[in-house]
Amino acid sequence: MSDDHEPPKQPAQDQPAQDQARHLLDRARRAAPVRKRRPRRTPAAEQSWSGAGPDSRDPALIGSAVDDLVRDRQWEKTLRSAGILSRWDRIVGPEIAAHCRPVRLEAGRLSCVAESTAWATQIRLLSKTILDRIAAEVGPDVVRRLRVHGPTGPDWRHGPLRVTGRGPRDTYG
Repeated sequence: MSDDHEPPKQPAQDQPAQDQARHLLDRARRAAPVRKRRPRRTPAAEQSWSGAGPDSRDPALIGSAVDDLVRDRQWEKTLRSAGILSRWDRIVGPEIAAHCRPVRLEAGRLSCVAESTAWATQIRLLSKTILDRIAAEVGPDVVRRLRVHGPTGPDWRHGPLRVTGRGPRDTYG
């Protein structure tokens, strides 16, 4: 007779239900193959996930992430200068903004178009005051010169090529 199978000690009907379950569990454990133990948990310094406490890998607020991006790419001056167009009426006031609009900012020179030559002359006289307001609003050295010109006539030229000495009405004759 082999030792693998043990005869039940008592008839199954006489054993309580808990004892029968315990006996079956013991037999299943003995028959199961021996498994290796699980490896120990990795130390906290080697974990690849964030724990309950603050961590450098935790999600950042979008505002601070954008601020870091702007600082890393050195876009501060560009963003300040872009604010001129959106805040033009607050910088120069509603009356001047109604008659003059900024067109281009290149190398510290802000070009503006006035609705008439009279307004262009008036704004040129106020250029020092306007430059001071711009410097107070967006920072110094963003705009160093203000160029204001009046309205222009229609431009008949289209495309990048030009023929000198010929006007728009040469071919109508």
